[in-house]
Amino acid sequence: MSSDTERPGTDQDRPATDGDSAPASAPAVRRRRFPIPALLDQAFFVLGGVAATLLAVVLVTDGVRSGWAQIGFYVAVWVLVAYLVLPRLHRILTRLYVPDYFIGRARTSDGLLGDPVNLALQGSDAQLVHAMTSSGWTRADEVTVRSSRRIITATLTRRSYHRAPVSPLFVFGRQQDVAFQQEVAGNPGKRHHVRFWRCPEDWFLPGGFPVEWVAAGTFDRSVGLSLFTLQVTHKISPDTDQERDHIVASLREHHPEVTVDVIQDFSTGYHSRNGGGDSIVTDGDLPVVDLRAIPLPSGAAERDAIAPVAATELAGALGTSSATVLRRPVTTHVGALMLVARGLAYALQAVLLLAGAASLDDLTWLDGGTATAGGSTLDDASTRPIAAALLGVATLLWLLLGALVLRGSGTARLLALSSSLLSTITAFAAVLQGGAAISLQTNLGSVAFDILVLLALSSRSSRDYAAAKSRLRADRRAESRSRRGARGREG
Repeated sequence: MSSDTERPGTDQDRPATDGDSAPASAPAVRRRRFPIPALLDQAFFVLGGVAATLLAVVLVTDGVRSGWAQIGFYVAVWVLVAYLVLPRLHRILTRLYVPDYFIGRARTSDGLLGDPVNLALQGSDAQLVHAMTSSGWTRADEVTVRSSRRIITATLTRRSYHRAPVSPLFVFGRQQDVAFQQEVAGNPGKRHHVRFWRCPEDWFLPGGFPVEWVAAGTFDRSVGLSLFTLQVTHKISPDTDQERDHIVASLREHHPEVTVDVIQDFSTGYHSRNGGGDSIVTDGDLPVVDLRAIPLPSGAAERDAIAPVAATELAGALGTSSATVLRRPVTTHVGALMLVARGLAYALQAVLLLAGAASLDDLTWLDGGTATAGGSTLDDASTRPIAAALLGVATLLWLLLGALVLRGSGTARLLALSSSLLSTITAFAAVLQGGAAISLQTNLGSVAFDILVLLALSSRSSRDYAAAKSRLRADRRAESRSRRGARGREG
């Protein structure tokens, strides 16, 4: 690809470097401090990964014991390993060895290095959306339960889904602000696609070049399994430069006013693999596309505005702030739903107990686990109402906890995590002390339930949502106190 003009930016555009002025003294190195809630979150995150690994071992052991007669065991182990165990282990390890600052590569939600950043742009969000859509690109849907179901159906039936979502990749500590795609011959397994991230305010590319957007464009050639997580995903074509050039060519074809500068050798040309294990090749050049001369049709500025995306913990090193838009993540929904389900299960047990359809032998937690096959050590007639009342209280507590987690309460989230972790530790400790093995015939369902709650609510998205809601409530309280103080002074 050739350049229209010289390299973008001027000496005046570039921020001062060490060569411009020598600092009076080297800044003092400050040791990073972690508050107790952050340490608890780290512990829950790691222990959730350990618990998920142990659960996978239990499933494999139970499957071997039963002779793997049921295909459900194969499916359960694959789902657990591919979508829970390996992503969590990758997330733990990549925190140690993958840089959390801009290096010209996106990152997956598991922390793995993803697609190369191979494009930069100047222009407003409305100009970006208008330029892409008028150049033959379709804005991708966001990843939701509904859109995920649609893309699975489209892939299996080989039907077109031209607005199919793309998986989230992260730059600047947040997922893409917007993505566009072009299907090939109506085949959902093949498509051109590109993700865009809005750059932080006053941020410069390495070398001091100012841009407003960076992007990563690749071509999906088929659907397969990820090499690193075994998840079902799109497989990309290795030549990422060809896709980069296709994006630029489509913009220039439909908008002659667009200018393109190329930063030669922005990075060293390299061969590598992305987060799905696919080979990628790039020459290291970075085109900078200027969209600012594109005229906007009436109403486009409001219609095509791109809502900001909330930042994650990766943003700390870059100085970016969380967005004002708060969207409840799927993990919080799942965690809250499972807490509510546990409360309803307690309610069902209470009803069955009072109706005589269940006995106290099924509730060994009431007498410390001393119930025997010959009958409970507790007096059945006198303790049924007490047991039902305790189950009723437990029902209310779990329903309340689920509602508070859904609302974004950080305290409720930590309580739910603590309860699930304690139950999981107790179950595995009982096995180590000679108790019955965890299996489908004993307490595998209950243990799996606790571990799933632990994984869902210890996830990055759930934690960030609770933290953002907490900050929002604190800001509202401060604003309310300020208004009351102002009224008091006026009175």
